[in-house]
Amino acid sequence: MYIIFKNCFHYWILAGLNIAAWVYAPSSPTAKSANQMILSAGLVCYAVGEVWNFYTHLRLNSLRSSGGTERGIPSGFGFGLVTCPNYLAEVISWIGVYLVSGLSYSVLLFIIVGVGQMMPWAKKKEDRYRKEFGDKYKKKRYTMLPGIW
Repeated sequence: MYIIFKNCFHYWILAGLNIAAWVYAPSSPTAKSANQMILSAGLVCYAVGEVWNFYTHLRLNSLRSSGGTERGIPSGFGFGLVTCPNYLAEVISWIGVYLVSGLSYSVLLFIIVGVGQMMPWAKKKEDRYRKEFGDKYKKKRYTMLPGIW
């Protein structure tokens, strides 16, 4: 039950209300003329992150046979770099939103809280892969953010 409230708070309050209140406010950086370079970089980050996240979920979904419960070792773009490339891709997407928002602190807060939530999930997944696959699974240096975590 706790997870439902935590997720609702994260998406409804931090994203829905907080971001909307600051991004759509008349004094918001988005109300001013946008820096085209930052706007373009943000749109590219968002698009790359979303496509990469979709690809990662397709790869993860393909690891199980129809109706099966066995898992395979994930591979493909991003899986050699980090344990959870879908989390990395989500962060990249939100960095794109941050750039498009005109560097809104409310979006930055949402990213920080989201990363803080995904970090232990990524660590648990790394541990689960090592336990489930043993020596077949090559431990990653980073679970989510290359060079950081």
